[in-house]
Amino acid sequence: MLKKLRSHARALKNETIAVYIAAKDQRTPWYAKAVAISTVAYAFSPIDLIPDFIPILGYLDDVIIVPAGITLAIRLIPAEVLEDARKEAVDSGVGRSVGYIGTGIIAIIWGVVLIGVFRLIKFLFCSNIIPLGGLYDKQTYARRNE
Repeated sequence: MLKKLRSHARALKNETIAVYIAAKDQRTPWYAKAVAISTVAYAFSPIDLIPDFIPILGYLDDVIIVPAGITLAIRLIPAEVLEDARKEAVDSGVGRSVGYIGTGIIAIIWGVVLIGVFRLIKFLFCSNIIPLGGLYDKQTYARRNE
């Protein structure tokens, strides 16, 4: 069981590297490159979209997003390009630049999400939709500024 799981993980890693190599090929269409690069960047990124410490969802995103993205990229990349990339992937690995790109993309996504959450909280509390128990309501604020 453990050997089978390791072989699947090794095969997925080799396919990920092959997809990355195929994405750099000029014969690959732009839409296939976009899917391939974003999937490979996410796979090799040390930062996850959903952190692993969140029960079930943390690992579920790795189990679903990466294989689904690799599968979609494989379907979009022309067969001859993918075959050449698979041969090259066996001979070589992938550079660290993919991990940095993935880290940057995920960090930007988290930044946008955090800014959105902060603005939502600010809107809800400052517009008095969610009162803070008189601590910062309009009357107390008006009395303090008189």
